[in-house]
Amino acid sequence: MTHKQKYKKYIALIFLVTFSILSFGCGEGENTDNKRSGVNQEEFSDIPDATNEIMDEDNTGHINGNGGKNEENVSSSSTVKGDMEVHYIDVGQGKATLLKGPSFTILFDAGRHDRNDVVPYLQKLDIKMIDLLVGTHPHADHIGQIDSVMDNFIVKEVWMSGDEHTSQTFERVLDSILASDADYHEPRAGETYTIGSAIIEVINPERLTGNFHEGSISVRIVYGNIAFLFTGDAEHQTERAMINRGHELKANIFHLGHHGSSTSNTKEFLDKVNPEITIYSAGENNSYGHPHVEVVTEITNRNVPIYGTDIHGTIIVKTDGKSYSVYTEKTGTVAVNDRQEDNNRGKNEADQPSSTNNCVDINSASKELLTTIIHIGDARAEELIKSRPFQSINGLTSINGIGSARLNDIKDQGLACLN
Repeated sequence: MTHKQKYKKYIALIFLVTFSILSFGCGEGENTDNKRSGVNQEEFSDIPDATNEIMDEDNTGHINGNGGKNEENVSSSSTVKGDMEVHYIDVGQGKATLLKGPSFTILFDAGRHDRNDVVPYLQKLDIKMIDLLVGTHPHADHIGQIDSVMDNFIVKEVWMSGDEHTSQTFERVLDSILASDADYHEPRAGETYTIGSAIIEVINPERLTGNFHEGSISVRIVYGNIAFLFTGDAEHQTERAMINRGHELKANIFHLGHHGSSTSNTKEFLDKVNPEITIYSAGENNSYGHPHVEVVTEITNRNVPIYGTDIHGTIIVKTDGKSYSVYTEKTGTVAVNDRQEDNNRGKNEADQPSSTNNCVDINSASKELLTTIIHIGDARAEELIKSRPFQSINGLTSINGIGSARLNDIKDQGLACLN
């Protein structure tokens, strides 16, 4: 039995087990008109000691869901006891967000494949168990350290989109899931779940198209009367689909899509979300120019505060379900004028060298590096750059002159990769 066949069999079994134990319904919430505190930026040194409390292993959350049934009966708020902290962890040009509630722990993405910062951060907080680990889509800047997290913590349930990648990072993540005792689920739009006192509303994907960004797991998480929105790397067409399906998108805190890229975060989508604050995850001086000046300008024109991990380091939002406060590791301002130079850099990202794990990433490598791949000369390298992004190595057959035989040579060489 092949690795993928074992995986499919495993997933089928997990589906049967998971859906047989799901319970229905969510807690009824109290209706409060308390005014939210909005932005209350403070330094990390001022954050209450609750951040460093040790999680009680016997007091972890249990995920209950309705599988998309009777969604109209799910309250948009719930009675909560205690505070929830949302840590937008600074992991460079990647994403990793920790939601630490009074009785649950959720990790939404797990950073880059070429760094080791998520596990140490969780260990610093004395995390012992993760109730839900979500990998929004198979790109290595989102699932890069899931295998390390699985190796170092008890993980009760894993959510993945269902899209499959050919990268080494994705294979490592699959192996870690197979080796664990975690439940597994591929959520779909319309499903709702409770975990502890938080409500998780799945708003994407409805189905898979083969485009990893379109398949990004997107959720609205409601804690009391405070809502958080996470859309992974969902882009324009996916934002439009979420609007068309009629999902509730309004959120107090919006984690900007695709690292603040102009391929996401459309004016129409921002109108529906109507955030009070926005946060993006991006690396300092990243080669993509994230966040793009168009997005920063749009948000600034709305008089909505914007925080970024490249400027503020790790960002923590703490809420009691009625109001919230924002804490930052570093002080700074995300300014429109500062983004123009970064955007110009992003437009030339194809010229930036990219080579990790002794392989050449065909989605980000420079022309010079691409020509080290067998059958890729100057002309094909230029055509390859224009054809990005690729979802798999097999996509190279779209390049003029590369057929199945030459594709096999490229695979045998083992130099081309996707990370």
